[in-house]
Amino acid sequence: MKLLFVLEHFYPYVGGAEKLFFELTRTLVEKGHSVTVVTTRHHRSLPSREMLHGIQVFRINCFNRYLFTLFSIPQIFKLARQCDLIHTTTYNAALPARLVGKLWNKPVMITFHEVWDKLWRTLPFIPSWQRWLFRRFEKLIIKLAFYRYIAVSKYTQSCLMEAGVPAERIITIYNGLDYTDFPTKASVHPDNFTYTYFGRLGISKGLDILLPVARQFWAKYPTSKLQLIIPRQPQSIFGQVQKMIRQFGLEGHIIMHHDLSRQDLQDTLLRSSCVVIPSYSEGFCFAAAESVALGIPIVSSQRGALREVVSGKYLSAEPLSVNALYDALQKAAKAEWLETPIKRFPLEKTVEQHLKMYSDLIGK
Repeated sequence: MKLLFVLEHFYPYVGGAEKLFFELTRTLVEKGHSVTVVTTRHHRSLPSREMLHGIQVFRINCFNRYLFTLFSIPQIFKLARQCDLIHTTTYNAALPARLVGKLWNKPVMITFHEVWDKLWRTLPFIPSWQRWLFRRFEKLIIKLAFYRYIAVSKYTQSCLMEAGVPAERIITIYNGLDYTDFPTKASVHPDNFTYTYFGRLGISKGLDILLPVARQFWAKYPTSKLQLIIPRQPQSIFGQVQKMIRQFGLEGHIIMHHDLSRQDLQDTLLRSSCVVIPSYSEGFCFAAAESVALGIPIVSSQRGALREVVSGKYLSAEPLSVNALYDALQKAAKAEWLETPIKRFPLEKTVEQHLKMYSDLIGK
């Protein structure tokens, strides 16, 4: 099969969606399929075109992902003629992918990680006019009539159905992990309680709740540490996180890491007492699935798909608030964990489900 992926971000960009599509496309190439990716050139150091693990990557030279919606169309149009189908994702890649697919009469499918709808009204770090605009844009994408809507969890599936997508057009395929990438060694309990947040900087990730909690927690547990393993992008959110750290006087409490290799990331996580995930919503949450794979306890909001993914030792901060998260961290410091059977999401199953879906669509 000849597959064209239209993605606003791709490896080496950091994020759950990017992790999914890198692992998926890499595995598809290993299975003998032809894979091309059109994405943004999010950093000047990246080449405009390269062969990456057998994946042909074209990067559109635009300084933000919003311009990708327009500037990517000529390249997508050129490449789509020879492909069997187009696979895209939310948000800014969806519109050009659907437009070109219609022009060439190619089947286009979209992976929906989350549907926020009314949640847009309350998310931090962006002005109200952007919340209004993004919510309308999300509604537009949902109504573009893709051949298939791929939901990465049952939670996302239910959100799509509530938004009016016919059930027969939705298929649920959980994101997958390559468990051979995870060490078998046990985590090392640090001498002082250390709780870790890791992942991308997103407006839904709950850092505006975590940092006020850190101030209270540090006052009661002065030897504790909060590790933030985050990228420096987007600069707007990173700047606001730095501002909050200074505002709350947390410089002596927080250890910050950037751009860790996979090995260094896992070693740092394994030296954590727990991972904290205070998200307002999660469509799947790789951070949760990877923490479970590493055997690290999780303190989470249990919002969205976190109930489907979090397993092993965990604590819930419900309803999500500063007080609830503070109480959950206090229980974590005392090792008062709840425990459920471990859940696994093997990459092999994820790829098999995608391949079956592709074959079915090409056959039709």
